[in-house]
Amino acid sequence: MDGQNWYEITNAKGTISPSLLVYPDRIEKNIRTMIKIAGGTDNLRPHVKTHKIAEIIKMQLDQGIYKFKCATIAEAELLAQCGAEDILLAIQPVGVNIGRFLELLEQYPQSSFSTIVDNSGTLNEISKLALSKNREIQLWLDMNVGMNRTGIEYGKEAIDLYKMMETDPNIIAKGLHAYDGHIHEPNERLRKNICDEAYSSVIKLKNALEQQEIKIETVVAGGSPSFPIHAKRQNVETSPGTTLLWDARYGELFKDLHFLPAAVLLTRIISKPTTNVLCFDLGHKSVASEMQLPRVKILGLEDCKHVSQSEEHLVVECKDAEKYAVGDVCYAIPFHICPTVAKYPYVLTVKDREITDSWKVAARDHKIII
Repeated sequence: MDGQNWYEITNAKGTISPSLLVYPDRIEKNIRTMIKIAGGTDNLRPHVKTHKIAEIIKMQLDQGIYKFKCATIAEAELLAQCGAEDILLAIQPVGVNIGRFLELLEQYPQSSFSTIVDNSGTLNEISKLALSKNREIQLWLDMNVGMNRTGIEYGKEAIDLYKMMETDPNIIAKGLHAYDGHIHEPNERLRKNICDEAYSSVIKLKNALEQQEIKIETVVAGGSPSFPIHAKRQNVETSPGTTLLWDARYGELFKDLHFLPAAVLLTRIISKPTTNVLCFDLGHKSVASEMQLPRVKILGLEDCKHVSQSEEHLVVECKDAEKYAVGDVCYAIPFHICPTVAKYPYVLTVKDREITDSWKVAARDHKIII
């Protein structure tokens, strides 16, 4: 290693492998890029599921971001502990999590909490508990715009559900929520067309409600690939998340989004079992493994073929494997950073090519206190 690449560190010798390194200077640049694309912070609601780290939340707060989105009660609680002003739990709470959501309101009154709903049964459960606690709950109607994961499709049922929210004395209807995470079109123009088509059902519902004199003030829409498109709409809050750390998959798919990879795995070669084969200590337990191989981009070894991965091992075939020795340090960018971060209790920060600190991945578990 010649120390000439941005990701390489000078004090790797004493660093455990695998480790997840993050680069605060690059994260800072990504935050600024995110704000620039969104046209400021008022219509920006970044997701914290990618990093789950207090220090990165505080970096965003320092840049004037005050609205956030999250996927778990633990992430919502971490945001509140960091002093976030406006927190949207973008997963419908059910069962015991309805009570935990209400407890967030009790324990962190300095923050404003809201969540989503897509059916009358859950709405009634939330309303009943809110009444028993003498609280008003802020809710967004979650729409299914093509991902077919959660949400309600446009139609009479969606109109009736929002009207129920609007007239319920225990509920404050905030607007519409629409996540289009199924859109992965690399071509910018085609991506916009697909995104606009998906968003058309949101416009239809909004118009139908406003014809009945129910005003929809705000829509929360999109993820990292689509947020620049939604950022051009009026009264839409955009919710990028991967943009903070970026990863190899998004870097390859979305050349038009100029975010920097800011999280890198430090790994070592642990064996050379046969000719032209290298084995790294980078198994399922160390990197997101829900997709097909390759699951990491090994920097400097991009042309190698990824053969297999098991719990502790990643095996690759390389024509120039003879250049490497057992024990050599290498660096890899995950193809999916969000679940990769959750595999580590802490990340190591890098500044001026040296590890300088560690940041706890504080919301990787399902519970902090509540």
